[in-house]
Amino acid sequence: MKSFDVVVIGGGPAGYIAAIRAAQLGLSAACIDEWKSADGKPMLGGTCTNVGCIPSKALLQSSENYEQAAHGFAEHGVRVTGLELDLAQMLKRKDKVVKSSNDGILYLFKKNKVTFFHGRGSFGGSASEILVSGAQSETLAAKNVIIATGSSPRSLPGADFDEKLILSNTGALAMPEVPKRLGVIGAGVIGLEMGSVWRRLGSEVVILEALPTFLGAADEQIAKEAWKVFARQGLGIELGVTISKVSTEKKSVSVQYISSDISPKTLECDRLVVSIGRVANTAGLNAAAVGLKLDERGFVAVDDDCRSNLPGVWAVGDVVRGPMLAHKGEEEGVAVAERIVGQKPHVNFDTIPWVIYTTPEIAWVGKTEQQLKGEGKASGVDYRVGTFPFSANARARALGDTSGLVKFISNKKTDQILGVHIIGPMASELIAEAVVAMEFGAAAEDIGMICHAHPSLSEAMKDAALAVDKRALNI
Repeated sequence: MKSFDVVVIGGGPAGYIAAIRAAQLGLSAACIDEWKSADGKPMLGGTCTNVGCIPSKALLQSSENYEQAAHGFAEHGVRVTGLELDLAQMLKRKDKVVKSSNDGILYLFKKNKVTFFHGRGSFGGSASEILVSGAQSETLAAKNVIIATGSSPRSLPGADFDEKLILSNTGALAMPEVPKRLGVIGAGVIGLEMGSVWRRLGSEVVILEALPTFLGAADEQIAKEAWKVFARQGLGIELGVTISKVSTEKKSVSVQYISSDISPKTLECDRLVVSIGRVANTAGLNAAAVGLKLDERGFVAVDDDCRSNLPGVWAVGDVVRGPMLAHKGEEEGVAVAERIVGQKPHVNFDTIPWVIYTTPEIAWVGKTEQQLKGEGKASGVDYRVGTFPFSANARARALGDTSGLVKFISNKKTDQILGVHIIGPMASELIAEAVVAMEFGAAAEDIGMICHAHPSLSEAMKDAALAVDKRALNI
């Protein structure tokens, strides 16, 4: 039996990062993952690398290039004739990007001396005995176990995924042809991103959302701006929808639903993407046999430090409470490895950024204005707001991408930044400045006093921060 200081079950971002950090700290580390390619080869990286974050960003970029060539280049004096979509090549490039990331993780394991076992990991006779079921079965002894088994897409009752007509994120990333009509259930991150990809490539897209509000987790002002932009782009979005029935024919899908005005409707489409949330991957862990506690939703129950109820057993990422974000899982993985060796790391959930990679991008960190309005009565928190539109930013005008705005919210008394919300070009990159500022307890004035390069998109951050005190310089 092979023995390790740390055995990580799951090779996604939370898992492989935890294993690497454990090895960096001098621990003997192993990682178990069963993901494999069509030809049976190991593919580390979990959902994020293989059928999530990485391939979706590759297709988002490719589809944006296609749309720009068709509709945006002429304004720049670049005329394109005979434009053709080579979807097979686009998908091939996406797969190449994924493979490069897979190979990169394998390289990092070798560099850091992490032992990789390809197969399914589960508990054996005790919490310190881990079974590997795969081409070759193994039994491992572990002083510490980190569960990082991730999540899977939630299916709609009565409409199981077949990845041909009814698609999860996996099928949505691999359609061999552009559907004329694409239905999407769920207007969250996955629904909006996948809807955007295929709309750009020529699909007529309709998104059905159960909630009565659009992007309820985002700041209301940002969500309203996003709604207007997506409507102009041609994304059809209906809110307050109740699905009655989903039925499939040989080459089409029919969705019967009731809309917010209580009228029955039917959506006929060639493909249907279902993105209504995800469920924790805890089935198959043999949790009950060793007494591992799961909560009522099937997540591993952990404390603030990611400790389970079993000594030496930890859990991180999508399989525990908190937002299902790859970067959140990575931070937890690093923190657990450091806790195992006696360090005192901290993961601040209040400064974890959120990003939706549509065009324009949407990103935020901290409190929304509606949250502060609700909390203000109880806590006495009063706040100020500053906004700045990208239409007044010189770099955005040069790019030809002026949709959106930056919004700063700060404490009215202390000026400490409480939240930053962005919709606009490169929002995913701009939000990092806000995360750093909030992590250090900065005031909005601090950002306003920092010299930002000109011309740059980041100047919109400076002006929005100055606008909190009605001092914006460019509007």
